[in-house]
Amino acid sequence: MSGLGAHDRESPTRVEPIDPDAELVAVLGTTEGRADPYPHYARLREHTPVFRSAIGNWVVTRFADCQEVLRAPHFGKSSDLDATARERLARWGVPAEEAADFLEFFRRRQSMLTLNPPDHTRLRALVARAFTPNTVEALRPHVVTLCDDLLDVVAELAGGGRSVDVMRELAFPLPVAVMGELLGVPVEDRAQFQGLVRTATAILEPMSDLEDLRAARAARISMEQYFGQLVGERRRHPADGLLSELIAVSDGSDRLTEDEVIATAVLLFAAGFETTANLIGNGLFALLGHPDELGRLRSSAQDPAAVQRAVVELLRWDSPVQLDGRVALRATEVAGQDIAPGEQVMTLLGAANRDPRRFRDPEILDLGRDEGAPMSFGGGIHYCLGAALARLEGQVCFDRLLTRFEDIELGDGGVAHRDSITLRGLVRLPVTLAAA
Repeated sequence: MSGLGAHDRESPTRVEPIDPDAELVAVLGTTEGRADPYPHYARLREHTPVFRSAIGNWVVTRFADCQEVLRAPHFGKSSDLDATARERLARWGVPAEEAADFLEFFRRRQSMLTLNPPDHTRLRALVARAFTPNTVEALRPHVVTLCDDLLDVVAELAGGGRSVDVMRELAFPLPVAVMGELLGVPVEDRAQFQGLVRTATAILEPMSDLEDLRAARAARISMEQYFGQLVGERRRHPADGLLSELIAVSDGSDRLTEDEVIATAVLLFAAGFETTANLIGNGLFALLGHPDELGRLRSSAQDPAAVQRAVVELLRWDSPVQLDGRVALRATEVAGQDIAPGEQVMTLLGAANRDPRRFRDPEILDLGRDEGAPMSFGGGIHYCLGAALARLEGQVCFDRLLTRFEDIELGDGGVAHRDSITLRGLVRLPVTLAAA
């Protein structure tokens, strides 16, 4: 029998100090940390939930604090939109002329992603008309058809027990097809966007380097040129589709300018592709690692409400977007920490989604969970405009996949995570499938 008394048994466990900057560097700066950031998130969230990092910005990890930063009007996008680019260019020793060209390039390419009210309010109000709940839900039959067409190819490739890379054959091409249909991009032109979008979004990664920046600019220019030509064609010959709607949308005398239409088309294509592809890949990988939950989803695949809850939980479990940033527009505080005007704040959405103060047993994947939305699509006025469409695509994909195949297992070749953290996903997910 133990000799410990009641006082000894109830004494709190001694909390060992951590180095929050070391945890943050592990997540942002190491391949291992980016592949599995969640242990680092847990230590930060429990020991140092809000701190000013050695690189100068504040870091916020708990759900309520992240929600406050993303929702409060005294936080916004930086009024100096090229501040991060300027800091990076100076650190890399980029020649002054090239640095000036970079800064001018990024300064002129503002979208909903980078604007504050009233500019953001005006632009989002015009674009949001094409993403009403009824408009998105009306797309469901068409998304089902696109998904089934891709699953026909998957079934053929999987014959004889062969491994199929779900990322290449389903997770990537489905959102490209959906956004291509929405924006009126011809089928033969869509394949190029997978590489272009992946290259352009590398600029969002905290550890991107000068070559990434140069490649991102070139990819962005290529997409702008393409959509510029397509917009011109749609002005001359309007057709069904979102692009023609963006050209025609107006509020009295207000309408989108040519540059705004092009920037919005690029943003919608990029965001719609990346978020949904990562949702499908991360979600299926999670299910394969939790066979009981996979079976649970299979048994309820004909219940739309159950599938909807499952997709929300998969988004919480391994979010396609792991972090977001804001700047303090005035002196304020978060969790008792004073934040000065102009200071940058990084919200770790992946950490917030596993906050035990918000979700019961957050380290357990529970497809029946019904505790409200995670922070995977951000929050506040910059909440992802295409969130409903991404969820719909996820619902259709998992429903049709589990209906079509009675057995899904990890295949040969190894799973490969994308070496990034802002956008978290897989580049390879081989599986074997047996048709139902």
